[in-house]
Order: sequence, then structure tokens, then C-alpha cells
Amino acid sequence: MLQLLLTVGLSHNLLASGLGGDHEQFVYTGFTGSKLILDDAATITTAGLVKLTNETFRIKGHAFHPVPARFRESSSGAVQSFSVSFVFGILSSFGDVRGHGFAFFIAPSTDLSTAFPIQFLGLVNDTNNGSVSNHLFAVELDTILNTEFGDINNNHVGIDVNSLNSVRSFTAGFYDDSKSGTFTNLSLIGSGPMQIWVDYDGNSTQINVTLAPLGVAKPVRPLLSTTYDLSGVLTEQAYLGFSSSTGLTTGHHYVLGWSFAMNGAAPTIDPTKLPKLPHLGPKPRSKLLEIVLPIASALFVLVIGILAVLMVRRHFRYKEVREDWEVEYGPHRFSYKDLFHATKGFKDKRLIGVGGFGRVYRGVLPTSKSEVAVKRVSYDSKQGVKEFIAEVVSIGRLQHRNVVKLLGYCRRKGELLLVYEYMANGSLDKHLYGEEGKATLDWGQRFRIVKEIALGLLYLHEEWDKVVIHRDVKASNVLLDGEMNGRLGDFGLARLYDHGTDPQTTHVVGTIGYLAPELVRRGKATTLTDIYSFGIFILEITCGQKPIKEDPQGNQLLLVDWVIHNWHKGSLLDAMDTKLQGNYHLGETGLALKLGLLCSHPFPNARPTMRQVMQYLDGDLPLPELLPAHFSFGMLSLMQNEGQVVDSSMLSSYPSPMMMSIGSISDLLEDGR
Repeated sequence: MLQLLLTVGLSHNLLASGLGGDHEQFVYTGFTGSKLILDDAATITTAGLVKLTNETFRIKGHAFHPVPARFRESSSGAVQSFSVSFVFGILSSFGDVRGHGFAFFIAPSTDLSTAFPIQFLGLVNDTNNGSVSNHLFAVELDTILNTEFGDINNNHVGIDVNSLNSVRSFTAGFYDDSKSGTFTNLSLIGSGPMQIWVDYDGNSTQINVTLAPLGVAKPVRPLLSTTYDLSGVLTEQAYLGFSSSTGLTTGHHYVLGWSFAMNGAAPTIDPTKLPKLPHLGPKPRSKLLEIVLPIASALFVLVIGILAVLMVRRHFRYKEVREDWEVEYGPHRFSYKDLFHATKGFKDKRLIGVGGFGRVYRGVLPTSKSEVAVKRVSYDSKQGVKEFIAEVVSIGRLQHRNVVKLLGYCRRKGELLLVYEYMANGSLDKHLYGEEGKATLDWGQRFRIVKEIALGLLYLHEEWDKVVIHRDVKASNVLLDGEMNGRLGDFGLARLYDHGTDPQTTHVVGTIGYLAPELVRRGKATTLTDIYSFGIFILEITCGQKPIKEDPQGNQLLLVDWVIHNWHKGSLLDAMDTKLQGNYHLGETGLALKLGLLCSHPFPNARPTMRQVMQYLDGDLPLPELLPAHFSFGMLSLMQNEGQVVDSSMLSSYPSPMMMSIGSISDLLEDGR
């Protein structure tokens, strides 16, 4: 999410500045020699621009006016009228690849050390976002769609009060007075310098935000307007500033000029006196250089070639596969050398997990010193590598607290390395099946993890700009962070497709015991097959049993059949994990067991959506009336009672899980683990 939040910057042509006056104002046309307060990555370039971020990942930068402004009237205590204007530019080294953004803000202090970078833009963090104690007013220019904050699109302007969830937002653009006020869209990235005006009327408490390309007079009609009394937000004295941050993609955020006035219009910024935006990309070469360069290059290549032969032998262990089409994914590509050193050469003592698709190692990146998990996956170089890498990069843009972040990748011949954020407490199955007779997770933790994974799946299915089918939801793919919060991980089987279209797969992939009957028969994954796996996951975490278990006689049976069997006996709670020793909430356990059975229903149309699942878990929607008979002999009546459309062919197409043997599942799998 490349957001642009407007923060207050300054310029070297200061007309007037002071505290407590009715006509306090300043104007900067460039910032050479200015005394702005800068922190973190923020700098003033030799050309006189404020540059808030650079090519480093996950950093933040701030620039403050050095003197706080007095916003409240001494008589009434209400916030006075004020006006701000500034000229900015956003550039990207990778075309339309978007990074986290940029903001103008008014805050009570210059200390924003607790604020996070990435989508939090260096203004707040995940715990104080929305807190009235922030006393924060901001205007964001947002270039990433972040559902966590309710963004309307990936190119908009928003008014923020104490939170990154905007009070009001609108698509970036302006009402062109030269065309009878027709609205014209503007792309915030790469459209050259633009100017913003932010006006607050202390009497009417109206906030107006106006945007236009540099050189165009301030439009009569503002881009967005709202009424909000800032007297309950701003402190008596507060600092104006700019803030920006980067995540896994980077951007360049510049301020060229800035003006401010209390109780009056902000002074006009003369565009002819502003510094120029830098040029990103190759510089034009001279004719002489075009002649000399090939000759010099040939000699240089000859020398380098000789050295390269020697170096290749020495550094063969770091050899990677890198093709021209991967240039656009530069920020997501890790070097093999860095990953090799991060994992101490992929030593066994760094091994933290082994799965059907590869081995996972803990590592510490040599530059950032951040902990990561590196998964080594073998692949056939002839099968859609370009498309798969595009999916990896796309998935890397997922932003949700209950989804393990995929940071990037590296490619060698016959091997793909996926880099994830590190989860300190490992996978959930290790806690479920730990020491015999001892529960390492109490019921409260288990029920919270069920909700967290449900939220993660809801985000993947409905709330991102693509539908992501996980295809392998199970306890071993649920990871726990340092606070034992559940995160859904391992997207090695995921497939993306546009909302409203049907995904097409060529073979069955997944894990025996979690596979929906229709997936086994037809080989077609949908969000409903994920919900089936999630139902088995709920039963697994509630019962403390694996999806395929042994009965007292040593026969293998499915966990869902065992739960149904106990329910038919009138003792559903006998299915609960004995390691909990009866320490659980009866209402929650009953809900979990029945919801697990409903999600793992053999007929797809009888399963709830993930949004309905969350409503059941949160108590916002009562669970449908379920009886044991619904899961053996009354399946048709159950589905009709729930409003599902069923035909006779469906009844013969989907066998009951009670009727499916382990052998029949194995025979139908072409690729599973």
C-alpha cells in the first residue's frame, strides 16, 4: 500500500514564522539551508528537495517544521482557521510497482519513534491506530488498496483523524475550471509535481482538500470536503510535518515547496522558484560515448570475463537462475548468497520443519538482521515458472495480521526458495500433539486461534483484490507468533483467480483427510473446498486428534466420522481433547464441534461461507439447528431446510464421508501429501 499522507514540510524562503500571532505564516520554495527537523531516512537533497524515503525496505522518514504552531484561540479554546499548501512528487523505480506512502500531518510532538513503517506510514502502530490520545490530524495520498484501513481504491486522497481509517476519501483528481468543472483523474505516481491545499474553517469546522497539477490555479471546487471539529483533536501547540514509509516495495516521496498561514490563505508558492524532481532511469548518452563505449566495453568485458571464470569456480555455491523478465520483481528477489549466510549454509541445526513440498530453515538476514523462515522447494523448470513467480510476488502483497507474510523468493536450477516472516512458536500441530497427557494450549487459546484463522481465510477469499484459494488448510500450516497468535501460512499450493471467475486445476493437490469429496472426484479447487478443510481443522484443534485416527480396535477412520459417532451416542463432548481435562467453555466447544461438522459437510452448497463462519464464531448469527441425524440419513432434508438447491445427480455424485475409505481417497489422488 503506497499511501501518501500529507505531513507538514518547510522551505528556505520563510516569509514569516512565530507563535501566538493571528497572522503566523511561512513559505518555502525549496529547502536548501532550512532548519527542518529530520529523522530516520528523511534528508534534504543537494537540489533542495525534502526526500523522505530511499531504496531501503521497511523504513520511515519524517520532516517537521522546527517551531510548533499555536492552533487554539486564547479566549474560546477552539482551534483557529488555518491553511496549508505544498508541492509534492511521487516516483517509482519500477514503473507502477507501488510501495507504502506519504502523508501531511499535525501532531503534538516530533517523537514518532513508536510508529511502524509499511502500511502504518510512520504515523501510528497496530495498537494505537484510532486512539484519541494520538491528537493527530492528517491528509493521506494513498497509492495502495489496504482493506485493513477500509481504503476505497489504490489511488485516493483521504482525511484522517487519529487513525489511518479515513473520515472521508475520494479518488485522486481535480475539478478542471477550464472545462466547466469537469472532474479529471490524476495518477499520484509518476504524474510529475502536484500541489495540495488543505483549508480548515474554525467557525464552520469545515475541512477542504484540493488537488491540482503544478501550474494549474487552485480549483474552485475542492476534491473532498467534510465537517469535523478539530478542537477535540489538536493540542494548543502542535507540529506540522511530513511522514513516509516503505515496505517490501520502495518509492521516492519528495516535497518541493510548502506554505502555511493561520487565519488566512496560505502564501502562494511560486512554481518558477521550485527545485526540479529528479529523473529516475538511464541518462541520455552523448554521441562520443556511443562510439567509445563499445570499444571500452569490449576490453572491459574481456578482462571481466577472465576474472568471472575464476570467480564462478569460487562462488559456484551461490549460483542462481535469473532471467530478464524478473527485473520487475526486483524488490521481491533475495540473493542466494544472503539466504545461504542467513541460514548458516542451510545447516540441520537451523532446520525448523519438513513438509511434502520442502524443508524450512530459520535464518537471520545479514543486512537487516531480521529473522526469516526460508523454504526450499524443488520444481520442474519446464512448468510455468514465470507464472508461478508472478503469483509469488502477488501473494507477497497480502497484508493481514493472520496471514504469514511472504517476503520474496530466490531461484536456482531446479530449486525455488521462498522467504517468509519468522514465527517464533512454530506450527500449531507441534503444540496440539506435544507431550502425552499434557495440554500445551488451553481452550481459550485454541478458540482464539480458530477465529484468527477464520479471519485470515475470509481475507483471502473475499477481502483482497484477488481470490486466493489456499488449498492446504491444516494444523501444520497454521503458525504461531511470539504472542501465540495464529497465522495462516504455506501458500505453496495457492491459486489466484479474478473475483467472479472459476478456477481451473489439472490435478488434485492437498493432504489426505482434509480433502473435500468434490475435490477428490473432480479435481477442482474452490473456496468451498478450503472451507471443508477449515471444518476438519476446527475438529482437529477441538478434539486434539489428527484427521485420520485409529479406533480402539486399531482400525483407521476419519475424525469427522468419529465425532458424528459420538454425537449419535448422545455424548458429543466425549470427542473433546482429553488433555484439556474438562477445562473448557461448554457453549464454545459445542459451537466449535457443530461448526466443524457443518463446514466439512460432504455437499458443498450446505457449507457456510467464511463470512458466515465469522458471524457464527462472533455470535452475530445463530448456528443453524443441527441434529445428529443430519449427518447420516437426513442430508437432503438438512440442505433443503437451509435453502440449498439439490438435485438427484448431486446426491449420487458426493459420497458421505462415512462411506469413503482411506484407500479410495489415496487411489484418487494424483498429487498429495
